[in-house]
Amino acid sequence: MPPSHLFADRPAQPPEPGAVDALISQTRRLRGEVDAVRRDAVANDDDPQQRWQRALCDLAVHQLDDLGAHLGQLRVGVPEGVAPGTGADAEPEVDIVPDPAAEPDPGTAYGEAAPARTGSLLSRVGSAEWNLLTDEVSWSEELFQIFGRPAESGPMSLDELPSMVFAEDQSVLQGLVTDCLIDGKPIDGEFRIVRTDGRVRTVHMTGEPVLDSDGCTASMWAVLRDVSELRRSQRAVRESRDSLERSRQIERTERRVAVELQEAVLPPWRGSLRFAHDGPAPLDVAAHYLPAASTGLIGGDWYDALALPGGDALLTVGDLTGHGVAATSSMAMLLGALRGMAVAGIRPGDLMGHLNQLLETSVQPALGSAMCCRYDPVAQTLTWAQAGHPAPLLFRDGTGHALRRPEGVLLGATTGGRYGETETQLFPGDLLVLHTDGLTRGSGVQDDTGTRRLLALGPRLTEARDALECVRAVVEEFGEEPREDDACVMVVQVGR
Repeated sequence: MPPSHLFADRPAQPPEPGAVDALISQTRRLRGEVDAVRRDAVANDDDPQQRWQRALCDLAVHQLDDLGAHLGQLRVGVPEGVAPGTGADAEPEVDIVPDPAAEPDPGTAYGEAAPARTGSLLSRVGSAEWNLLTDEVSWSEELFQIFGRPAESGPMSLDELPSMVFAEDQSVLQGLVTDCLIDGKPIDGEFRIVRTDGRVRTVHMTGEPVLDSDGCTASMWAVLRDVSELRRSQRAVRESRDSLERSRQIERTERRVAVELQEAVLPPWRGSLRFAHDGPAPLDVAAHYLPAASTGLIGGDWYDALALPGGDALLTVGDLTGHGVAATSSMAMLLGALRGMAVAGIRPGDLMGHLNQLLETSVQPALGSAMCCRYDPVAQTLTWAQAGHPAPLLFRDGTGHALRRPEGVLLGATTGGRYGETETQLFPGDLLVLHTDGLTRGSGVQDDTGTRRLLALGPRLTEARDALECVRAVVEEFGEEPREDDACVMVVQVGR
């Protein structure tokens, strides 16, 4: 009988990251050496002892291939949060006895005991031989441990063996044994067993018949390998990859819907905003949306410019918390209400109050910042209100400054919030830059680096031919930065 304990399971410590490549090289070298021994055994196939040696070499090669695959997986990494052989359904090593007082894991299949610790992926191997002439059965010590069977109970005959096999897998075992004994075919298959302690194990069985001088089957030998941990780790990796792919598909779908909704709501401003009468010079308006680099999802930022029935113009930018379809749908609702109230003639301060009430009672509660401006082209005055939003930047003669902000808290932050108004005189050639805080946000509340960088663009913006060229200059300055939040910018140039 061969020394089947050569492949007995041993607890393995996880290798250091720098040692993984060295372990892979050692595994490949050892596999080559074992393969050479196996070829020598094949050359002497008439010797029963050599057949045993060949079978054990086959198992060693399987073990080393599995080890190499897992080391390769360790090197390239697996999906975050999943490690091979871990998780709620990871089984313990076969020689670990659970605490009888411990609560069973409700998610463990077939009444299996909850694991005490993670088992090794290098599986335990046992051997057996069934003599058909003398009815003698021989099991190795490791095989008793795999089946959880006390050695004093003795080995199991081929007729008794199915009693520990899953009902669904008994036909698999019967087919393997029948093909071996009757047709002389080698054994190679897997089935599940239920140990005497109730634990479920997956066993891989390989073997061959031993023929007598007349060519009849005299005995059958087999090597049984506990592959439970290996199969569970493979299933965990497969399920995690499937879950990751489903998550990615959901994210792609959500992003597509959010982009389509945003594009349907936000106006693609790429030209002049004309007024109903021909007297005042038009406003040249251009805008751009910059998505967040960290999430890849569309947020609730908006911009809008609208010629109102009385000849005035509505200019607005805003930002709702959140990303994805929920944020863009809330943004669409808020922007639609804002346009309707502006067309109805409601002043910016009162308009902010109504938006605050609308957001506060929304079925999708959120916070938002916003700025609403009403431009009178005849008087060339800008009347505006804000709700926790950065002030517009006014550029004149190559220099810029932020306008003084009236009072106003974030939308949805408090009931009955009050929003003040302020009025600013504009002149032909003036340039307004309206943006959300995602464009200039710094590392802290007091960090105004982004605003100072935007103001430093004053000479370049003043020399620009139109508002679209100004937007391009802003995007060149801020567009490549890894922003944690999305942003939008709108440039308004007063005609001369």
